[in-house]
Amino acid sequence: MKRPGFFHGVLVAVVFAFFASAVITTLTPFFGFYSVIRLLIPALGLAYLMYLMSRSKARVGRVTTLSLWTALAAATWWVAPPFPLYLLIHVAAIWLVRSLYFYSGVVPAMLDLGLNALSLSATVWAITQSGSVFLAVWTFFLVQALFVGIPPTIQRKPAPAPNNAADDSNFQQARRQADAALRQLFTHQPTI
Repeated sequence: MKRPGFFHGVLVAVVFAFFASAVITTLTPFFGFYSVIRLLIPALGLAYLMYLMSRSKARVGRVTTLSLWTALAAATWWVAPPFPLYLLIHVAAIWLVRSLYFYSGVVPAMLDLGLNALSLSATVWAITQSGSVFLAVWTFFLVQALFVGIPPTIQRKPAPAPNNAADDSNFQQARRQADAALRQLFTHQPTI
């Protein structure tokens, strides 16, 4: 598969936002907002994980990644840490999966970590300003869609080539001197 584009990420953000809004609206009267949101976050994380894996070129470790993510999500749900930590754990899992499947270097992975921090900040801002789950989820995944702008690798510029002409002339001069010294040594016969 080819790497996803920004507009593809925007479409995913809209779909996830509608899904989250519908689930919150439907299930909150029966189970309460806190319980529903604690189930919704891993569900959205799993859906996003599947989306990332379907768009990745890497074919190795998918079962392991999915198994480890499921174990992490189940343990996090079972332990029930405070909500901010709960959210951070799931966002860190997204970052880790994206770093493993889309980047081949530390610098792009760190840029992606910054993008995740930005998406969390934007989400907190959106929920505090509007109170809308739809806008909060849409904002989170909209900022996440910007990961396509991070290059898979960041390579340093190659060092300028040394001045080979000067090195070659120095080498040639030393070689000629060594040849002359050897010729003189072998042609000069000692007198006894």
